[in-house]
Amino acid sequence: MSAKRAKKKAGPKAGRILLALGLGVVLCLGLLIALVSLDVFGKLPSKAELAAIQHEEATLVLARDGTIIGKLFAEDRTNIRYEDIPPHLMNALVSTEDARFFAHQGVDGASYLRVFFRTILGGDRGGGGGSTISQQIIKNLYGRENHGLLTVPVNKIKEALVAQRLEQVYDKQGVLVLYLNSVPFGENTYGIEAAARRFFGKSTARLKVEEGAVLVGMLKANTSYNPRLHPEASRARRNTVLELLRKNNLLTTAVADSLKALPITLRYAGSDAYDVYGYFVGRVAKEAEIILRDLSDRTGDVKMEGIGANTGFDLRKDGLRIYTTLDPELQHLAADAAQEHLARMQPKLDAELKAAKDRKNWERTREKKKDVAWKRNARTRMEIYDHAGIRVDSLSYRDSLWHYHRMLNAAVLMMEPSTGAVRAWVGGNHHRYLALDLVRTHRPIASAIKPFIYAAAIESGMDPCTYLENTLRTYPEYDDWTPQNFDGDTAGGQVAMWYALARSMNLPTVDLYFRLDQDSLRDVVRAIGLPQVQVQNPAICLGASDLSLEEVVPAYGAFAYRGQRTKPRLIEKITDAQGKVLYEAPKTKMRQAISRGTATVISSMLRRAVDQGTGAALRSRYGVTVPLAGKTGTSQDQRDAWFFGYTPGLVVGTWVGARDPSIHFRSSLGTGGQLALPIAGAVFHGIEASKELRTRYVKPFAAPDSLTPSLECPARRDPNAVQEFFNDLFNGNEPGKPLRDVVQDSVERPGLLKRLFPRKK
Repeated sequence: MSAKRAKKKAGPKAGRILLALGLGVVLCLGLLIALVSLDVFGKLPSKAELAAIQHEEATLVLARDGTIIGKLFAEDRTNIRYEDIPPHLMNALVSTEDARFFAHQGVDGASYLRVFFRTILGGDRGGGGGSTISQQIIKNLYGRENHGLLTVPVNKIKEALVAQRLEQVYDKQGVLVLYLNSVPFGENTYGIEAAARRFFGKSTARLKVEEGAVLVGMLKANTSYNPRLHPEASRARRNTVLELLRKNNLLTTAVADSLKALPITLRYAGSDAYDVYGYFVGRVAKEAEIILRDLSDRTGDVKMEGIGANTGFDLRKDGLRIYTTLDPELQHLAADAAQEHLARMQPKLDAELKAAKDRKNWERTREKKKDVAWKRNARTRMEIYDHAGIRVDSLSYRDSLWHYHRMLNAAVLMMEPSTGAVRAWVGGNHHRYLALDLVRTHRPIASAIKPFIYAAAIESGMDPCTYLENTLRTYPEYDDWTPQNFDGDTAGGQVAMWYALARSMNLPTVDLYFRLDQDSLRDVVRAIGLPQVQVQNPAICLGASDLSLEEVVPAYGAFAYRGQRTKPRLIEKITDAQGKVLYEAPKTKMRQAISRGTATVISSMLRRAVDQGTGAALRSRYGVTVPLAGKTGTSQDQRDAWFFGYTPGLVVGTWVGARDPSIHFRSSLGTGGQLALPIAGAVFHGIEASKELRTRYVKPFAAPDSLTPSLECPARRDPNAVQEFFNDLFNGNEPGKPLRDVVQDSVERPGLLKRLFPRKK
C-alpha cells in the first residue's frame, strides 16, 4: 500500500477516534452533571436557602463622635445596599470580572470556550477565568470540597448549577450586591465596604474612580495586589482595570491616562489602626455581651453561638453598632503620653536593674523550672513590642522573656464624674502583645488612699486646720509597726491637716487614723465605692490595699462632683445593622457618697497639693495652669506609681509599674511624682492647649462660700508644754493624748491671753 493511500485511510480513522473521544467526554460530563444535580456529591443549596442568605457582618464599635474605633467579628464584613455602590465601581467590576454579566444567566459558555482555547490550549495565563460573578459568589459562600480526582470538575459543575439557580432568585443588581458584600480582600476582610474603610478610610459611596479600581484589581489575587504590601504590583493591576474601563468606553482616554499616572494614596485603617483602642474595645465587648444576654432573658429570644451565646444576637456576626463614651482625642493624648514617658524611663530602669544584677537573679529562679525551651534557648526571628513601637528582631528565648519581664507598663483611665462616661481607657502598652488589662488589675494603692481617710475625718467634724501629730511611734499591738514619713520628711511637732495631705505625710495620717471611729471610716470607704478596703488595720491609711484604676477613679469622681458618685459607663446604646435601637443606657444614677462640703474641703486640700505639694510638677514642669486637684501614690519599694488628678469635668487616673512587682526602681525615679504624674501632666497640658478639649472638660471648682474652707493656718507648729496644757484645758482633751483642737492662725483664733481673759460682751 502506498504511503499516500495509507495516509488517506488513517485520516478518517483518527477523526473517528477523536469523535468517539469527544462523545465519550460529553457523555461522561453529562453523567457527572446528572450526578451532581442529584446531590450525589453533596446537597446543593435550594432556591429558598439562596433567598435567605445573610452574610456575617462585623459589629462596629464607635466613639462618642461616631468614628469607628474597633470591630468585633468572625469575618471583618460590613454589608451595603445597591444605592451605596457608585456606578464607576460597578463598571470596573463588570469590565474586569465578567464582561458579559448582563447577557448570561449565571453561566457564560463563551467564557468557557475562551478559557479552553486561549488559556488551556494557548497557554495565555492572562486570558482570565471562566467563572462568572454568580459562580464566584457560590465559591465564596460555600467553598470547595475535595472529591479526589473529580474535585475540579465536580466543584465547577456545582458552582455553575447553583449560579443559575441564584440568578433565578436575585436580579442582576441583587447579584452584584451579594458579590460585593461577600468577596474576600485578604487580611480577614470581606466585602467592599470593609475593604474601602480599611485601605482608604472611607465608605464605598465616597470611593474615587482610581480607588475603586485598586479594590477591584485586588479580586484577582488579594495578597499579590494588596496596595499596602505590594504597592507597585497593585498600581499596575489598577491601571489594567482602568484600561478595561477605557476599552469599554466607560472612561475617556484622557481621563484614564491621567488616573493611571496617579500614585496610590492609602489611608490604611487595618487592625493595627485600632490597637490604641484595643483594651477599651475588649471591655466594651464583654459589657455588650452581658447587655445582650439580659435582653435575651427578657424577650426569650435565643440564637447563635460564641461570644453572644444564649442571646438573641451574635456579637461577632450580626453587624451591630455599639455607640460608646470614648473620646478619641483624649485616648490618643493618653496613649501617646504613656508611650513617650515610658520610652524615656525604661533605659533608666534598665540601668538600675543591670547594676543590681536583677537579670542574673531572675535567671537563677527560672532555671529551677523544667522548661525545655529555656534550656535550648534557641534564637528566633520574631515580632516584638517595645516603647518605640513594633519591630522585628532576632532574639533568644531567654532574651524574649526578659524583654517583657523587665518592661515598664502604664495604664490610664479618664472618666467624666458627672455622668460616669469613660473618655479614655489605656489598659497597657499594647493589647495584642500584652493582653492583661491593667486598668482592671489590682495593685497596692499606696498614698492615693489618703484622701478617703481625710474625707472620713471631715465627715466626722474635723477641718483642714485640725493639727495632727507628726511623731514617730511604734505600735506593739500591730507587730511593732513603726511608720515613717516618706523621703526623709522631718518628724516632730504637729502639722495642719491640709498640709499633711498636700505633702502626703505618713505620721500625721496614722495619727488621724487612730482618731477616727472605725465604723465611720468603714461607712465612708463603702459609700465612696471601695467596700473591699479593710479598715481595721492602721496600715490601710498608708495604702495597704490592692485596688484598680477602675475602682479608684470613680471614687475620686465623688470629690470632683459634689460628693456624688456614679459607676463608669462605657456604652451609650446598641443598634442592629439597620439602626434599630436594641439598648440605650439609662439615665446616670448619682449616689451621695459624702457631703458636698466634705468634697469641697478635700478638693481644696488636693488643689493645694498640686499648687504647693506632691503634685507641683504639674505647674512647674508641664506648665498646666488650669485649676486642678491631684494626689500621688508610691507603694513600698517603688513597685507601683499612681497619680490621680481632676477638675469637676474630668478625672484622670494613671498607674505605672512592671507586671512583676519584683521589677522596680530603687531610687526616687519610681515615685508617683516621677513615674505616674508625668503622663497625667502631658494629658492635662494637651487638654489645656486645645480650646475644644479645655471647654469640654475643664470646669471651675465652684462651691457656695459657706462650704469653702479656710486653709490659712500655719502648716506646722511645735507647742510648748504650757500651750499644750491650755489646749487640753480649753478643748477637754485628756493629758498626754493627741491634740484634738482646731487651731486657726493668730488672725482667726484668739491667743492664749485672750482665752484666759475673754472680753465681756
